[in-house]
Amino acid sequence: MDLIAAVADGTDLSRAKAGEVVDSVFGAIIDALKKKEEVRLVGFGTFVAATRKASTGRNPRTGEEMEIPESTTVRFKAGKGLKDSVG
Repeated sequence: MDLIAAVADGTDLSRAKAGEVVDSVFGAIIDALKKKEEVRLVGFGTFVAATRKASTGRNPRTGEEMEIPESTTVRFKAGKGLKDSVG
């Protein structure tokens, strides 16, 4: 599915303007997550930046122990409206 085309078809916006809108929305979500802020889209879901602690793992090829550094990831929790629509 082409999100920009779907937005353009669902509104009276041109594809170029719909592309700007979609890029702006995603940019706002990314900026908020960089600041460790939660992003709620009512009825759709919540995005949150989460930190994974450093841990020890094993190299699957050699079996050798290795340190896995701390990292930041994005988690998404579907909202009730989305769950009800899909399931």
